[in-house]
Amino acid sequence: MNKLTVLILFGLFGIQLTFAQDPQLSQYYASPLYTNPAMAGASRNIRVNMNARSQYTALNNNYRTAVMSADAYLGKVKSGLGVVSMYDVAGDGFLTTTSISAVYSYNLEINREWAFNAALQGGILQRRYDFSKFVFEDMIDPTRGPVLPTAEVTANQQITIPNFGTGMLLYNSKLFFGAAIHNLLEPNMSFYYPDKDDQSLKLPRKYTVHGGLNIYLNKSRYDEDRVILSPNILFMQQRNFYQMNLGFFVKQKSLTLGTWFRQTSNNADAAIFLIGLRFPSVKVGYSYDAVISKAKQATVGSHEVSISFEIKQRARPGVRYNRRLVCPEL
Repeated sequence: MNKLTVLILFGLFGIQLTFAQDPQLSQYYASPLYTNPAMAGASRNIRVNMNARSQYTALNNNYRTAVMSADAYLGKVKSGLGVVSMYDVAGDGFLTTTSISAVYSYNLEINREWAFNAALQGGILQRRYDFSKFVFEDMIDPTRGPVLPTAEVTANQQITIPNFGTGMLLYNSKLFFGAAIHNLLEPNMSFYYPDKDDQSLKLPRKYTVHGGLNIYLNKSRYDEDRVILSPNILFMQQRNFYQMNLGFFVKQKSLTLGTWFRQTSNNADAAIFLIGLRFPSVKVGYSYDAVISKAKQATVGSHEVSISFEIKQRARPGVRYNRRLVCPEL
């Protein structure tokens, strides 16, 4: 039994080595609704965003995460609507987590320069483990290997619970600041004790604060000729664990380059490098997490790919489309 399987078994059977955490993305700005539901409709266009992440590639059964979202802006009611889904696999299918939720945001114009979004998010979260993939000591025959039945008692192999979040976003054409809270009700995620009121069995609230700005390094009347420096920061806390991403990306014409440093509550975790291409309706990004912590040799690094499709919405007669959020984009 490999080390990853042992760790999963500890978590499944109530021996709480650590608490459950939401999967994280390095390209958080390329998955706007997953980062903050208040970003729904902020582009003033129709968007579809997809992220795929393979974490700790040196492990035989590493962690894999996929996130997809879609959103649009409704000018008549100054609202954004969206949907976001996530699929996460730990190990060789031992433990999977799936979520899907709907997002509503309301846009308020403060003045001619600033706008404010407030959002609510609600959906379901499902967690499942495959008991048939575990190998216990009593299953092993000395000559034939793991062929015997086990006396271990299985719990519910699947739990489905409601989950909610909220967020806010303050922005203009060059600067933005946002905050979000996920897992508002802190649902119980235990397979064995789903009705027990124990803090260690709950999925903790996740608090996110993020911000950034656009700095134009040259003057040009054409957007494609501008060189834009976009420093940005994200801070996330989930119970006793925190994470901070600090960095920037530079954009000119169809090319985007970026780098970030990630610090966690345990150590300096990783340096992140990004290359992206931008086309009129499509944006593609690839990033690599170079691990700089003590886990470097065991985990190597992580790969992440993002793709975004955007369809421009035409302003309807009598409907005012105010400023769009341009900072946290690839």
